[in-house]
Amino acid sequence: MKSNIVLFWLLTAYFVLLATVYTLWNVIEHGYIEWSGSVTILLSAGLTGFIAFYLVLVQKKQGGVLVEDREDSDIDDGDPELGEFSPWSWWPIFLAFGASLVVLGLCIGFNFWLSFIALPIVLVGVVGWVYEYYRGNFAR
Repeated sequence: MKSNIVLFWLLTAYFVLLATVYTLWNVIEHGYIEWSGSVTILLSAGLTGFIAFYLVLVQKKQGGVLVEDREDSDIDDGDPELGEFSPWSWWPIFLAFGASLVVLGLCIGFNFWLSFIALPIVLVGVVGWVYEYYRGNFAR
């Protein structure tokens, strides 16, 4: 956590410095401030500053040192059980294909028919992924 805090404070300082240089460069080169880029870079500094401040508050609230920040910790100390994942499953690819067809149909003007055709593919992908352990070789 401490390394993340330092990283985000460094990014905040970098973006503030970059916004200053960018604004001065545009004033010298063109004679006016280019507001779009200057404000965008300053807002990036604000975003990284907010994240760094939030992480500082979270670290204070935890009251202790995280496993990642201890010098004597092992890899297994910070390795919680995240769940069961099946690396052989084809259902995520099938579901991503169906979802991409739905979004493609919505994005391309007036091609809603593609979305309506792809919705059953999405439903089959969701059901297949949820129930993949109930049938076949890996049934429990």
